[in-house]
Amino acid sequence: MACGPRKEKESVTVGLSHTLDQAGERHVIHEIVTAAPSALNGDDAAVLYPAAPNSRTVAATDMMVEGRHFRRDWSTAAEIGQKAIVRNFADIEAMGARPTAALLAIAAPGDTPVDFVRGIAQGIAERCAVYNAELVGGDLTRSESLIINVTALGSLGGSGAALTLDGARAGQKLVAHGKIGYSGAGLALLQRYGRALPPELEEFWPLVDAHCAPSLTPGRGVIARATGSTSMTDNSDGLVRDVGHLAQRSGVHIDLDRGAIAPDPLLAAAGALLDIDPWEWVLTGGEDHTLLATTYKSAPSGFREIGRVMRGTGVTIDGEEPRYNGGWEGFA
Repeated sequence: MACGPRKEKESVTVGLSHTLDQAGERHVIHEIVTAAPSALNGDDAAVLYPAAPNSRTVAATDMMVEGRHFRRDWSTAAEIGQKAIVRNFADIEAMGARPTAALLAIAAPGDTPVDFVRGIAQGIAERCAVYNAELVGGDLTRSESLIINVTALGSLGGSGAALTLDGARAGQKLVAHGKIGYSGAGLALLQRYGRALPPELEEFWPLVDAHCAPSLTPGRGVIARATGSTSMTDNSDGLVRDVGHLAQRSGVHIDLDRGAIAPDPLLAAAGALLDIDPWEWVLTGGEDHTLLATTYKSAPSGFREIGRVMRGTGVTIDGEEPRYNGGWEGFA
């Protein structure tokens, strides 16, 4: 893990119960590398193996700030690491590419426990393993707040076009892979109950888990591209907002199928419990990282049809304006 200039500390025996200040940069980096081992990590920079013939490298980066993207009283360190990887690997998958490696940069207060940082690395390693990818380097420094930044790398095989936002065409279907609205519902439950859900509400744990540690089936982006999809994005800022971005970039109108995206029984039950319309989570919740693609063909394996692409502009639901059309704002 490549890092900047170091201030040498006196030799001292430290453990996971110590803080970053007490342990020092070298020891913390050792814990990260131990928790997420890779033969490519440990030097000034990682030297990656050559990509497969006739392939291209895809890169994405995404930052998480404590109090804005996660809370330590709601998520374990491992879950925070898992979330950091999935939100980045979803962007790689959305291009139709295969995630191959990740870089991790952490800025944290000096009183952060070493064990917490190691837990983040362990969560990253767990998710990377599912993709047969590795954590290959990064950086560590002090800051007033905890900030986690992951840079993801991927491989786009073959000479076909990447699944960019401007590839949707009238006459296509809009298809989706993954839950929609679960993360938003999980956030609402956390805001009401914290992480300690009462025993009688245990049925809602999948919603909380979807917010704290979202997951996707690896390889679905590659499958979509291989079976003829022409554009793709992921539901990170809210369904209407992300579909609207795809429609705007492609110069098309997308009409969502109300029945295909309607809140499922679990979302409906959570809405009744919290007195919140579950459609708000479906349409504006975001952070599900559901893959959203357009294709002329049948929905690829693991996807389902949720709408159609038409001439015109904007987004509708069964021809009507969406009831909710907000979403995530980076500077709201």
